[in-house]
Amino acid sequence: MKEKVDYLLKSMGVVPSSFEGNRLVYTPINGTEIGSVQDTISSVKEMLPTIKQSTEAFNEWKNVPGPQRGELIRLFAEQLRIYKQPLGELVTIENGKILQEGLGEVQEMIDICDFAVGLSRQLYGLTIASERPGHKLMETWHPLGPVAVITAFNFPVAVWSWNFALAIVCGDSVIWKPSEKTPLTALACQQLFLNAVDNFNEKFDDVPENLSQVVFGGPQAGAALAESDKIKLVSATGSTQMGQFIAPYVASRLGRYLLELGGNNGMIVTPSADLDMALKAIVFSAVGTAGQRCTTLRRVIVHEDIHDDLVRKLKKAYNTISIGNPLDEKNLVGPLIDGSAFGDMELSLSVAANEGGTVFGGERVLEDKFSSYGYYVKPAIVEMPEQSAIVKRETFAPILYVMKYSDFDDALEMHNDVPQGLSSCIFSTDIRETEKFLSTSDCGLANVNIGPSGAEIGGAFGGEKETGGGRESGSDAWKSYMRRATNTINYSTELPLAQGIKFDIGD
Repeated sequence: MKEKVDYLLKSMGVVPSSFEGNRLVYTPINGTEIGSVQDTISSVKEMLPTIKQSTEAFNEWKNVPGPQRGELIRLFAEQLRIYKQPLGELVTIENGKILQEGLGEVQEMIDICDFAVGLSRQLYGLTIASERPGHKLMETWHPLGPVAVITAFNFPVAVWSWNFALAIVCGDSVIWKPSEKTPLTALACQQLFLNAVDNFNEKFDDVPENLSQVVFGGPQAGAALAESDKIKLVSATGSTQMGQFIAPYVASRLGRYLLELGGNNGMIVTPSADLDMALKAIVFSAVGTAGQRCTTLRRVIVHEDIHDDLVRKLKKAYNTISIGNPLDEKNLVGPLIDGSAFGDMELSLSVAANEGGTVFGGERVLEDKFSSYGYYVKPAIVEMPEQSAIVKRETFAPILYVMKYSDFDDALEMHNDVPQGLSSCIFSTDIRETEKFLSTSDCGLANVNIGPSGAEIGGAFGGEKETGGGRESGSDAWKSYMRRATNTINYSTELPLAQGIKFDIGD
């Protein structure tokens, strides 16, 4: 497998041996070593030169016109189109998601780049009616500064690109700390961006060195970025616990952060639902990426009249799911990222059973084929008598809890009664139910007759409560990467005060 990874990296211009170091990288496919990187940052002091370089790059890049900044991202998208296949394969090998999902992740990168290119000519501010004659009131947007992006293993390149593409067109520099579990994809992305820089400089020669930097390290590397007042935005994606670790560092200096944290996503299935559609949505949303998406479906709240029929169909569908090597296109589910993830899944299923749940599936499989370090599992369905404590806690694994309801208002209350608030959905053909759900769901994403996962880049992505409140990707999420100024311009020969205040200082 290492030879395959070396080949993929070299095809994208990365020389693997130049990054060898103390941190070994393993593929979840069979647990073998596929490379290594050198931890570059372990303290605030060690981070200072990187931040200084990023600040210097920002001071140059902010003066480049927005459409030219968009041209750089357009060229980056060209590189992604050329190297979509090898980058998608690398994502699959390093992360364990099936190849179709690995390629889909690269497509997300291409899509957000296309969005950012258009955005580069639309960094609009408002003009506002002034209450004073001879005055104009308006808001303007300006580049923010160096941005730190901290990403998780489950979407090792797409989530970075959501931040990176917008930050670059907004005039910012970027320091990326990828997950310790998936650093090789970061090397590939950095090289593809440098390829785009070379192509851009042939025409404009305006890209400063160190506009994009990648640093490797553990939690202390993230803390070093969060502590620095030179970092104007910290965008961090990961568990709620990670957000609780990072946020105090930024808050202590009254800095700005964008957090994309845990999800415990629910679906309400009503008696009027199209069950065939609901079934397909449940299976993909619950088992895709081996249950390791932040938008994975983890709770189904189904009306008691159709509960038994839906559960029967779900179990039948789960029995047909092909589990195995994610590079083999016949398989729909690959491995968990590592043994720790498997341990969390085992523990949660045990607790669920003790809390009255009936467990279907969840056992480890294929250990003889992929060694003891390949953690393949059967996705689990757990019928719960109520939404107990374990159901309210996110477990990053393919566990689907199923609960009954009889009254629709009770279903809505149950749906919102978890600490997380990322994505949600309802399957119903009753417009009263769907509209009430959309106005009641306390999540950042609320869908009708479609699952909770697979968000498009055109809409802002993020959630409420312990999900962190951040918004990335489309819509007006670009405002997070810029600073706003309100401008008042007096073009008259008088000096009237706002609110009609009279303040005469005489002649």
